[in-house]
Amino acid sequence: MFQRLALTALHRWGEKEGRKPLVLRGARQVGKTTLVKLFAREFDVFIELNLEEKENARLFAWEVSFDDLLAGIYAKAGVRMENKRTLIFIDEIQNEPEAVRSLRYFYEKRPDLHVIAAGSLLESLVGNHISFPVGRVEYMALHPCTFTEFLGALGENVLVEQIERLTVPQSVHSYVMDLFRKYMIVGGLPEAVANYAKYKDWVRLNDIFNSLIAGYKDDIEKYAKKNKEQDILRYILNYGWGLAGQRFQFAKFAGSSYKSSEMGDAFRILEKTLLLELVYPLISTSFPILPDLKRSPKLLWLDTGLVNYVAEMQERLLFTSATDELWNGDIAEQVVGQELLGASVTFGTKRMFWVRDARNSQAEVDFVYKFKSRLLPIEVKTGDNSRLRSLHQFMEESKENIAIRLWNGTFCSDEIRLPSGKQYTLYNLPFYYAGQFESFLNDKVE
Repeated sequence: MFQRLALTALHRWGEKEGRKPLVLRGARQVGKTTLVKLFAREFDVFIELNLEEKENARLFAWEVSFDDLLAGIYAKAGVRMENKRTLIFIDEIQNEPEAVRSLRYFYEKRPDLHVIAAGSLLESLVGNHISFPVGRVEYMALHPCTFTEFLGALGENVLVEQIERLTVPQSVHSYVMDLFRKYMIVGGLPEAVANYAKYKDWVRLNDIFNSLIAGYKDDIEKYAKKNKEQDILRYILNYGWGLAGQRFQFAKFAGSSYKSSEMGDAFRILEKTLLLELVYPLISTSFPILPDLKRSPKLLWLDTGLVNYVAEMQERLLFTSATDELWNGDIAEQVVGQELLGASVTFGTKRMFWVRDARNSQAEVDFVYKFKSRLLPIEVKTGDNSRLRSLHQFMEESKENIAIRLWNGTFCSDEIRLPSGKQYTLYNLPFYYAGQFESFLNDKVE
Protein backbone atom coordinates (compact mmCIF):
# COMPACT_ATOMS: atom_id res chain seq x y z
CA MET A 1 0.00 0.00 0.00
CA PHE A 2 1.32 3.45 -0.89
CA GLN A 3 1.75 6.21 1.66
CA ARG A 4 -0.89 8.86 2.32
CA LEU A 5 -0.14 12.46 3.28
CA ALA A 6 -2.78 12.19 6.02
CA LEU A 7 -0.48 9.78 7.86
CA THR A 8 1.63 12.78 8.88
CA ALA A 9 -1.47 14.41 10.38
CA LEU A 10 -2.19 11.22 12.33
CA HIS A 11 1.36 11.30 13.70
CA ARG A 12 0.83 14.87 14.92
CA TRP A 13 -2.45 13.87 16.57
CA GLY A 14 -0.88 10.83 18.20
CA GLU A 15 1.95 12.79 19.80
CA LYS A 16 0.23 15.95 20.98
CA GLU A 17 -0.71 16.71 24.57
CA GLY A 18 -4.41 16.88 25.41
CA ARG A 19 -5.22 14.51 22.57
CA LYS A 20 -8.91 13.65 22.17
CA PRO A 21 -10.50 10.66 20.43
CA LEU A 22 -10.29 11.28 16.69
CA VAL A 23 -13.27 11.02 14.37
CA LEU A 24 -11.98 10.32 10.86
CA ARG A 25 -14.45 11.66 8.32
CA GLY A 26 -14.63 11.12 4.59
CA ALA A 27 -16.72 9.62 1.81
CA ARG A 28 -16.89 5.92 1.19
CA GLN A 29 -13.83 4.31 -0.39
CA VAL A 30 -11.37 7.14 0.30
CA GLY A 31 -9.21 4.79 2.37
CA LYS A 32 -10.09 5.54 6.00
CA THR A 33 -9.69 1.97 7.27
CA THR A 34 -6.48 1.36 5.33
CA LEU A 35 -4.98 4.61 6.63
CA VAL A 36 -5.67 3.64 10.24
CA LYS A 37 -4.09 0.21 9.70
CA LEU A 38 -0.96 1.86 8.31
CA PHE A 39 -0.85 4.09 11.39
CA ALA A 40 -1.41 1.08 13.66
CA ARG A 41 1.98 -0.39 12.71
CA GLU A 42 3.57 2.08 15.11
CA PHE A 43 1.71 0.78 18.17
CA ASP A 44 2.41 -2.10 20.53
CA VAL A 45 -1.28 -3.04 20.63
CA PHE A 46 -3.91 -2.51 17.93
CA ILE A 47 -7.55 -3.34 18.62
CA GLU A 48 -9.99 -3.04 15.71
CA LEU A 49 -13.73 -3.20 16.33
CA ASN A 50 -15.97 -3.22 13.27
CA LEU A 51 -19.47 -2.48 14.54
CA GLU A 52 -21.08 -4.04 11.50
CA GLU A 53 -20.34 -7.25 13.41
CA LYS A 54 -23.12 -7.64 15.97
CA GLU A 55 -20.87 -9.11 18.63
CA ASN A 56 -18.68 -6.01 18.54
CA ALA A 57 -21.64 -3.61 18.54
CA ARG A 58 -23.15 -5.52 21.49
CA LEU A 59 -20.12 -4.62 23.63
CA PHE A 60 -21.30 -1.02 23.69
CA ALA A 61 -25.04 -1.74 23.90
CA TRP A 62 -24.87 -3.18 27.43
CA GLU A 63 -25.54 -0.71 30.25
CA VAL A 64 -22.27 -1.23 32.07
CA SER A 65 -19.56 0.94 33.59
CA PHE A 66 -16.81 2.28 31.36
CA ASP A 67 -14.26 0.08 33.14
CA ASP A 68 -16.39 -2.96 32.36
CA LEU A 69 -16.73 -1.87 28.74
CA LEU A 70 -12.98 -1.41 28.38
CA ALA A 71 -12.29 -4.82 29.94
CA GLY A 72 -14.76 -6.34 27.49
CA ILE A 73 -13.05 -4.68 24.53
CA TYR A 74 -9.69 -6.11 25.54
CA ALA A 75 -11.19 -9.53 26.25
CA LYS A 76 -12.97 -9.62 22.90
CA ALA A 77 -9.69 -8.78 21.17
CA GLY A 78 -7.83 -11.40 23.15
CA VAL A 79 -5.39 -8.82 24.51
CA ARG A 80 -4.20 -8.35 28.11
CA MET A 81 -4.72 -4.93 29.64
CA GLU A 82 -1.11 -3.87 30.01
CA ASN A 83 0.71 -0.56 30.05
CA LYS A 84 1.53 -0.55 26.34
CA ARG A 85 1.04 2.03 23.60
CA THR A 86 -2.42 1.11 22.34
CA LEU A 87 -4.61 2.17 19.42
CA ILE A 88 -8.31 1.31 19.47
CA PHE A 89 -10.09 1.69 16.14
CA ILE A 90 -13.91 1.69 16.20
CA ASP A 91 -15.01 1.29 12.58
CA GLU A 92 -18.59 1.70 11.31
CA ILE A 93 -19.33 3.45 14.60
CA GLN A 94 -22.69 4.70 13.32
CA ASN A 95 -24.14 1.22 13.89
CA GLU A 96 -24.25 1.72 17.67
CA PRO A 97 -25.07 5.17 19.13
CA GLU A 98 -23.78 4.07 22.54
CA ALA A 99 -20.34 3.62 20.98
CA VAL A 100 -20.43 7.28 19.92
CA ARG A 101 -21.35 8.32 23.44
CA SER A 102 -18.54 6.21 24.88
CA LEU A 103 -15.95 8.45 23.19
CA ARG A 104 -16.35 11.05 25.94
CA TYR A 105 -15.31 8.50 28.57
CA PHE A 106 -12.21 7.50 26.61
CA TYR A 107 -11.27 11.17 26.69
CA GLU A 108 -12.13 11.76 30.35
CA LYS A 109 -10.98 8.47 31.92
CA ARG A 110 -8.33 6.98 29.60
CA PRO A 111 -6.61 9.80 27.71
CA ASP A 112 -3.51 7.58 27.46
CA LEU A 113 -5.28 5.39 24.91
CA HIS A 114 -5.33 6.40 21.25
CA VAL A 115 -8.89 6.08 19.94
CA ILE A 116 -10.02 6.59 16.33
CA ALA A 117 -13.59 6.26 15.08
CA ALA A 118 -14.84 6.13 11.50
CA GLY A 119 -17.83 4.96 9.46
CA SER A 120 -18.74 4.59 5.80
CA LEU A 121 -22.21 6.10 6.24
CA LEU A 122 -21.26 8.35 9.11
CA GLU A 123 -21.64 11.64 7.28
CA SER A 124 -25.28 11.12 6.31
CA LEU A 125 -26.23 10.21 9.88
CA VAL A 126 -24.45 12.94 11.82
CA GLY A 127 -27.02 15.31 13.28
CA ASN A 128 -29.93 13.00 12.56
CA HIS A 129 -29.43 9.66 14.29
CA ILE A 130 -26.25 10.32 16.23
CA SER A 131 -24.27 13.22 17.66
CA PHE A 132 -20.71 13.31 18.93
CA PRO A 133 -19.87 14.51 22.46
CA VAL A 134 -19.11 18.19 22.08
CA GLY A 135 -15.62 19.22 23.14
CA ARG A 136 -14.49 15.67 23.78
CA VAL A 137 -13.57 14.58 20.27
CA GLU A 138 -11.64 16.10 17.38
CA TYR A 139 -12.02 15.64 13.66
CA MET A 140 -9.86 14.94 10.66
CA ALA A 141 -10.92 14.80 7.01
CA LEU A 142 -9.66 12.27 4.49
CA HIS A 143 -10.04 12.98 0.78
CA PRO A 144 -9.09 11.08 -2.38
CA CYS A 145 -5.39 10.83 -3.16
CA THR A 146 -3.67 13.98 -4.38
CA PHE A 147 -1.50 14.11 -7.48
CA THR A 148 1.67 13.71 -5.43
CA GLU A 149 0.20 10.66 -3.67
CA PHE A 150 -0.65 9.26 -7.11
CA LEU A 151 2.95 9.83 -8.20
CA GLY A 152 4.21 8.18 -5.05
CA ALA A 153 2.12 5.09 -5.85
CA LEU A 154 3.79 5.00 -9.28
CA GLY A 155 7.24 5.19 -7.71
CA GLU A 156 7.93 8.71 -9.01
CA ASN A 157 9.44 9.81 -5.72
CA VAL A 158 11.95 12.26 -7.20
CA LEU A 159 9.14 14.07 -9.01
CA VAL A 160 7.14 14.18 -5.77
CA GLU A 161 10.03 15.95 -4.05
CA GLN A 162 10.45 18.40 -6.94
CA ILE A 163 6.74 19.22 -7.02
CA GLU A 164 6.63 19.74 -3.26
CA ARG A 165 9.63 22.07 -3.55
CA LEU A 166 8.18 23.73 -6.68
CA THR A 167 11.39 22.94 -8.58
CA VAL A 168 10.26 20.73 -11.48
CA PRO A 169 12.73 21.27 -14.37
CA GLN A 170 11.18 22.72 -17.52
CA SER A 171 12.79 19.89 -19.47
CA VAL A 172 10.38 17.36 -17.89
CA HIS A 173 7.30 19.62 -17.95
CA SER A 174 5.61 17.66 -20.78
CA TYR A 175 6.33 14.38 -19.01
CA VAL A 176 4.78 15.61 -15.75
CA MET A 177 1.75 17.00 -17.60
CA ASP A 178 1.25 13.58 -19.21
CA LEU A 179 1.25 12.07 -15.73
CA PHE A 180 -1.22 14.70 -14.56
CA ARG A 181 -3.61 13.79 -17.38
CA LYS A 182 -3.33 10.15 -16.32
CA TYR A 183 -4.16 11.25 -12.78
CA MET A 184 -7.28 12.96 -14.12
CA ILE A 185 -8.30 9.66 -15.74
CA VAL A 186 -7.46 7.41 -12.79
CA GLY A 187 -8.59 9.84 -10.10
CA GLY A 188 -7.64 9.62 -6.46
CA LEU A 189 -9.74 6.81 -5.00
CA PRO A 190 -7.17 4.46 -3.45
CA GLU A 191 -8.46 1.26 -5.08
CA ALA A 192 -8.20 2.81 -8.53
CA VAL A 193 -4.76 4.31 -7.81
CA ALA A 194 -3.38 1.00 -6.50
CA ASN A 195 -4.78 -0.91 -9.49
CA TYR A 196 -3.29 1.52 -12.01
CA ALA A 197 0.05 1.55 -10.19
CA LYS A 198 0.19 -2.24 -10.50
CA TYR A 199 -1.07 -2.77 -14.07
CA LYS A 200 -0.64 0.65 -15.81
CA ASP A 201 -3.90 -0.06 -17.69
CA TRP A 202 -6.72 2.47 -17.35
CA VAL A 203 -9.20 0.11 -19.07
CA ARG A 204 -8.93 -2.20 -16.05
CA LEU A 205 -10.32 0.62 -13.94
CA ASN A 206 -13.78 0.39 -15.50
CA ASP A 207 -14.85 -2.49 -13.28
CA ILE A 208 -13.65 -0.59 -10.20
CA PHE A 209 -15.56 2.55 -11.19
CA ASN A 210 -18.68 0.52 -11.98
CA SER A 211 -18.50 -1.13 -8.58
CA LEU A 212 -17.97 2.18 -6.76
CA ILE A 213 -20.90 3.90 -8.46
CA ALA A 214 -23.13 0.86 -7.86
CA GLY A 215 -22.15 0.97 -4.20
CA TYR A 216 -23.06 4.65 -3.91
CA LYS A 217 -26.44 3.95 -5.50
CA ASP A 218 -27.03 0.97 -3.19
CA ASP A 219 -26.54 3.27 -0.20
CA ILE A 220 -29.40 5.53 -1.27
CA GLU A 221 -31.97 3.69 0.83
CA LYS A 222 -29.79 4.40 3.88
CA TYR A 223 -29.57 8.10 3.06
CA ALA A 224 -33.30 8.63 2.43
CA LYS A 225 -36.40 6.68 3.46
CA LYS A 226 -39.04 8.17 1.17
CA ASN A 227 -39.36 6.68 -2.31
CA LYS A 228 -39.41 10.05 -4.06
CA GLU A 229 -36.26 11.20 -2.28
CA GLN A 230 -34.55 7.99 -3.35
CA ASP A 231 -35.65 8.52 -6.96
CA ILE A 232 -34.19 12.04 -7.00
CA LEU A 233 -30.91 10.85 -5.48
CA ARG A 234 -30.64 8.18 -8.18
CA TYR A 235 -31.36 10.80 -10.83
CA ILE A 236 -28.49 12.95 -9.61
CA LEU A 237 -26.13 9.97 -9.50
CA ASN A 238 -27.17 8.98 -13.03
CA TYR A 239 -27.04 12.36 -14.74
CA GLY A 240 -25.11 14.80 -12.55
CA TRP A 241 -21.53 13.78 -13.30
CA GLY A 242 -21.47 15.56 -16.64
CA LEU A 243 -22.05 18.89 -14.87
CA ALA A 244 -18.82 18.72 -12.87
CA GLY A 245 -17.19 22.11 -12.50
CA GLN A 246 -20.29 23.92 -13.76
CA ARG A 247 -22.81 26.22 -12.15
CA PHE A 248 -26.37 24.95 -12.22
CA GLN A 249 -29.90 25.53 -10.96
CA PHE A 250 -31.89 23.04 -8.93
CA ALA A 251 -35.00 23.61 -11.04
CA LYS A 252 -34.96 21.34 -14.10
CA PHE A 253 -31.53 19.99 -13.14
CA ALA A 254 -30.19 17.90 -16.04
CA GLY A 255 -33.62 18.08 -17.68
CA SER A 256 -35.54 16.71 -14.69
CA SER A 257 -39.13 17.59 -13.81
CA TYR A 258 -38.49 17.67 -10.05
CA LYS A 259 -39.19 20.81 -8.05
CA SER A 260 -36.33 23.08 -7.09
CA SER A 261 -36.90 22.44 -3.37
CA GLU A 262 -36.94 18.66 -3.88
CA MET A 263 -33.75 18.69 -5.92
CA GLY A 264 -32.07 21.03 -3.43
CA ASP A 265 -32.90 18.73 -0.51
CA ALA A 266 -31.52 15.73 -2.42
CA PHE A 267 -28.28 17.54 -3.24
CA ARG A 268 -27.83 18.46 0.41
CA ILE A 269 -28.26 14.81 1.39
CA LEU A 270 -25.51 13.81 -1.04
CA GLU A 271 -23.36 16.69 0.16
CA LYS A 272 -23.49 15.22 3.68
CA THR A 273 -22.09 11.96 2.31
CA LEU A 274 -19.15 13.99 0.91
CA LEU A 275 -19.78 12.62 -2.58
CA LEU A 276 -20.08 16.17 -3.86
CA GLU A 277 -19.93 19.78 -2.76
CA LEU A 278 -22.21 22.67 -3.62
CA VAL A 279 -19.79 25.57 -3.95
CA TYR A 280 -21.52 28.94 -3.59
CA PRO A 281 -20.04 32.21 -4.86
CA LEU A 282 -18.65 35.18 -3.00
CA ILE A 283 -19.66 38.61 -4.25
CA SER A 284 -16.99 40.49 -2.33
CA THR A 285 -13.23 40.52 -2.83
CA SER A 286 -12.50 41.00 0.87
CA PHE A 287 -13.43 39.65 4.29
CA PRO A 288 -15.77 38.59 5.83
CA ILE A 289 -16.32 35.45 3.76
CA LEU A 290 -20.04 35.36 3.06
CA PRO A 291 -21.11 32.96 0.27
CA ASP A 292 -24.31 34.06 -1.47
CA LEU A 293 -26.65 31.09 -1.00
CA LYS A 294 -29.28 32.65 -3.26
CA ARG A 295 -27.06 32.34 -6.31
CA SER A 296 -26.45 29.26 -8.43
CA PRO A 297 -23.79 26.98 -6.94
CA LYS A 298 -20.96 25.22 -8.74
CA LEU A 299 -20.97 21.41 -8.64
CA LEU A 300 -17.76 19.66 -7.63
CA TRP A 301 -17.75 15.88 -7.25
CA LEU A 302 -15.65 13.69 -4.99
CA ASP A 303 -13.31 12.39 -7.67
CA THR A 304 -12.19 13.27 -11.18
CA GLY A 305 -11.68 9.61 -12.10
CA LEU A 306 -15.34 8.83 -11.49
CA VAL A 307 -16.40 11.98 -13.34
CA ASN A 308 -14.39 11.16 -16.47
CA TYR A 309 -15.42 7.51 -16.44
CA VAL A 310 -19.16 8.25 -16.33
CA ALA A 311 -18.77 11.01 -18.95
CA GLU A 312 -16.69 8.69 -21.18
CA MET A 313 -13.90 11.27 -21.41
CA GLN A 314 -10.97 9.01 -20.52
CA GLU A 315 -9.62 8.52 -24.03
CA ARG A 316 -9.90 12.17 -25.01
CA LEU A 317 -8.02 13.20 -21.87
CA LEU A 318 -5.26 10.70 -22.57
CA PHE A 319 -4.54 12.04 -26.04
CA THR A 320 -5.08 15.76 -25.64
CA SER A 321 -2.60 18.44 -24.66
CA ALA A 322 -5.32 21.04 -24.00
CA THR A 323 -6.55 19.72 -20.65
CA ASP A 324 -8.23 22.96 -19.64
CA GLU A 325 -10.16 23.28 -22.92
CA LEU A 326 -12.04 19.98 -22.63
CA TRP A 327 -15.60 20.39 -21.35
CA ASN A 328 -15.09 24.16 -21.87
CA GLY A 329 -12.54 23.96 -19.07
CA ASP A 330 -14.98 22.46 -16.55
CA ILE A 331 -13.04 19.25 -16.00
CA ALA A 332 -9.91 21.27 -15.28
CA GLU A 333 -11.86 23.15 -12.60
CA GLN A 334 -13.02 19.84 -11.15
CA VAL A 335 -9.50 18.48 -10.76
CA VAL A 336 -8.09 21.79 -9.48
CA GLY A 337 -10.88 21.95 -6.91
CA GLN A 338 -10.07 18.39 -5.90
CA GLU A 339 -6.40 19.26 -5.41
CA LEU A 340 -7.24 22.36 -3.37
CA LEU A 341 -9.36 20.26 -1.01
CA GLY A 342 -7.07 17.23 -0.95
CA ALA A 343 -4.22 19.23 0.50
CA SER A 344 -6.20 19.85 3.73
CA VAL A 345 -7.08 17.45 6.54
CA THR A 346 -9.20 20.06 8.31
CA PHE A 347 -12.80 18.90 8.32
CA GLY A 348 -15.27 21.42 6.94
CA THR A 349 -12.88 23.13 4.51
CA LYS A 350 -15.03 24.76 1.81
CA ARG A 351 -14.05 25.81 -1.68
CA MET A 352 -15.10 29.20 -3.02
CA PHE A 353 -15.38 31.17 -6.25
CA TRP A 354 -16.28 34.78 -7.05
CA VAL A 355 -18.90 36.55 -9.14
CA ARG A 356 -19.27 40.27 -9.72
CA ASP A 357 -22.33 41.79 -8.09
CA ALA A 358 -23.35 44.28 -10.79
CA ARG A 359 -26.05 44.54 -13.44
CA ASN A 360 -25.10 44.03 -17.06
CA SER A 361 -21.57 43.08 -16.08
CA GLN A 362 -20.83 39.38 -15.79
CA ALA A 363 -17.55 38.31 -14.26
CA GLU A 364 -16.58 35.07 -12.57
CA VAL A 365 -13.29 33.86 -11.10
CA ASP A 366 -12.93 30.09 -10.86
CA PHE A 367 -11.69 29.89 -7.26
CA VAL A 368 -10.85 32.18 -4.37
CA TYR A 369 -8.23 30.87 -1.96
CA LYS A 370 -8.04 31.95 1.67
CA PHE A 371 -4.43 32.34 2.74
CA LYS A 372 -3.97 33.74 6.24
CA SER A 373 -5.82 37.07 6.15
CA ARG A 374 -5.94 37.32 2.36
CA LEU A 375 -8.34 36.27 -0.40
CA LEU A 376 -6.46 35.40 -3.57
CA PRO A 377 -8.10 34.73 -6.95
CA ILE A 378 -7.32 31.63 -9.03
CA GLU A 379 -8.14 31.22 -12.71
CA VAL A 380 -7.96 27.89 -14.53
CA LYS A 381 -7.23 28.90 -18.10
CA THR A 382 -4.68 28.79 -20.92
CA GLY A 383 -4.16 31.69 -23.29
CA ASP A 384 -2.89 35.23 -23.31
CA ASN A 385 -3.72 37.76 -20.62
CA SER A 386 -6.49 39.36 -22.67
CA ARG A 387 -8.67 36.32 -21.87
CA LEU A 388 -8.49 37.00 -18.15
CA ARG A 389 -11.10 39.78 -18.01
CA SER A 390 -12.86 38.39 -14.91
CA LEU A 391 -9.57 38.07 -13.08
CA HIS A 392 -8.67 41.66 -13.98
CA GLN A 393 -12.07 42.79 -12.70
CA PHE A 394 -11.52 40.99 -9.39
CA MET A 395 -8.14 42.66 -9.02
CA GLU A 396 -9.62 46.09 -9.78
CA GLU A 397 -11.98 45.64 -6.81
CA SER A 398 -9.50 43.86 -4.54
CA LYS A 399 -6.74 45.22 -2.33
CA GLU A 400 -4.54 42.25 -3.27
CA ASN A 401 -1.49 42.55 -5.50
CA ILE A 402 -1.14 38.85 -6.35
CA ALA A 403 -3.25 36.57 -8.55
CA ILE A 404 -2.76 33.01 -9.76
CA ARG A 405 -3.47 31.19 -12.98
CA LEU A 406 -3.25 27.42 -13.36
CA TRP A 407 -2.55 26.27 -16.88
CA ASN A 408 -0.80 23.78 -19.18
CA GLY A 409 2.33 25.93 -19.43
CA THR A 410 5.43 26.12 -17.29
CA PHE A 411 5.90 28.33 -14.24
CA CYS A 412 6.33 32.03 -14.97
CA SER A 413 5.01 35.39 -13.83
CA ASP A 414 3.64 38.53 -15.51
CA GLU A 415 3.34 42.09 -14.29
CA ILE A 416 -0.16 43.29 -15.19
CA ARG A 417 -1.20 46.95 -15.43
CA LEU A 418 -4.97 47.52 -15.29
CA PRO A 419 -6.82 50.41 -16.98
CA SER A 420 -7.09 52.11 -13.59
CA GLY A 421 -3.31 52.13 -13.34
CA LYS A 422 -3.21 49.44 -10.63
CA GLN A 423 -0.48 46.84 -11.04
CA TYR A 424 -0.39 43.26 -9.81
CA THR A 425 1.68 40.13 -10.26
CA LEU A 426 0.11 37.19 -12.05
CA TYR A 427 1.79 33.89 -11.22
CA ASN A 428 1.22 31.23 -13.86
CA LEU A 429 1.52 27.77 -12.31
CA PRO A 430 1.34 24.43 -14.13
CA PHE A 431 -1.58 22.22 -13.11
CA TYR A 432 0.66 19.85 -11.23
CA TYR A 433 1.40 22.57 -8.65
CA ALA A 434 -2.31 22.94 -7.73
CA GLY A 435 -1.85 21.03 -4.49
CA GLN A 436 1.14 23.12 -3.39
CA PHE A 437 -0.53 26.47 -2.80
CA GLU A 438 0.46 26.73 0.86
CA SER A 439 4.13 26.17 0.06
CA PHE A 440 4.04 28.55 -2.89
CA LEU A 441 2.27 31.34 -1.03
CA ASN A 442 4.43 30.97 2.07
CA ASP A 443 7.36 31.76 -0.21
CA LYS A 444 5.72 34.57 -2.20
CA VAL A 445 3.36 36.31 0.21
CA GLU A 446 4.53 38.23 3.25
